Amino acid sequence: MKFAVEHADGRARSGTLVTDHGVVQTPVFMPVGTQGTVKAIEPRELAEVGAELILGNTYHLYLRPGTEILYQAGGLHKLMGWDRAILTDSGGYQIFSLSELRKITDNGVEFRSHLDGSLHFFTPESIIDIQRTIGSDIMMVLDECTAYPCSFEDAKQSNEQTLRWAERCRNQFLQSVEFYDHTQVLFGIVQGGVYPEIRKRSIDVLVDLDFDGYAIGGLAVGEPAEQMYQIVSSCTELLPFAKPRYLMGVGTPENLLEGIERGVDMFDCVLPTRNGRNAMLFTTKGTLNITNAQFKDDFAPIDDTCGCYTCRHFTRAYVRHLFQAKEILGLQLATVHNLFFYEWIMREARLAIVQNKFHGWKQEQLASFRQEVRIDAHDQ
Repeated sequence: MKFAVEHADGRARSGTLVTDHGVVQTPVFMPVGTQGTVKAIEPRELAEVGAELILGNTYHLYLRPGTEILYQAGGLHKLMGWDRAILTDSGGYQIFSLSELRKITDNGVEFRSHLDGSLHFFTPESIIDIQRTIGSDIMMVLDECTAYPCSFEDAKQSNEQTLRWAERCRNQFLQSVEFYDHTQVLFGIVQGGVYPEIRKRSIDVLVDLDFDGYAIGGLAVGEPAEQMYQIVSSCTELLPFAKPRYLMGVGTPENLLEGIERGVDMFDCVLPTRNGRNAMLFTTKGTLNITNAQFKDDFAPIDDTCGCYTCRHFTRAYVRHLFQAKEILGLQLATVHNLFFYEWIMREARLAIVQNKFHGWKQEQLASFRQEVRIDAHDQ
């Protein structure tokens, strides 16, 4: 993988991340394909909306379809028919969300499957081996995500655990080889809750381990947005300029723009797909619930400035009808639109950065975005 920052406007940056499955323009939004599929949308449509990099989840893919099937298929790219780049989350957040079903030790995490209750054990080494089998372009270390609120001492101890696991992941990564015909890289994950001094300790250790990129984890778990932005700012100030920065599980259109202005390059979130399946659509003039009665005889497109397939061919009245009739096509068209909207934000943000007018452009967009409906940004 090669990464280059090509232009900076303040701390906002645009660049390119080159993988064996294609070039990714940054800042980039990654649609979430937890189980080897982005819900309600085909890989062909993902490419059409502009997705260059998607996210899969090690925890879910390990449980189903399992590593044997993934290996026999030749990796996740071939299994799901996706020829562009894939990043896999290590499953740390899913383990965090299964607090009643898991036990954390220094060696790893014992947990029971949410599918059938069967007992499993993840170690830093096994997480790397599983991601080798998945064949993602970008792999993540095993980490522990703390809840909010969390005491300073608990956040400190949790971070030290994550750092020990990160070193073991790095060692296993260096000692193992790719199974398929493309290169894989490994990102470290910065933890530390809402405590800047713990975050600094995390960054110092991870940078010394020299990962290919760095994620900022453990945010969007209940803390106020302004506190999240402060932590993001303190992290990007310390992370290496020449390596990609990934803000995990975030977020709303507003979150994306605030993160970009603070120097973040990569984002993922289930919000556009989950909201789409629940009839909540993003537009340049704010969000709308397409099931509202006011759209029953509205024959305008979802967004008259949008160039997505949904807006070019269908009306608000028709998409509302599909939701009212519980037709699957409604979920598909809404998902196509929302993902196109998120990819549009990234394209326009890159252009504004190159033109040295990002801050002013961001302020204009926020006036439209602040009425959005917010839900949990993570896929549990």
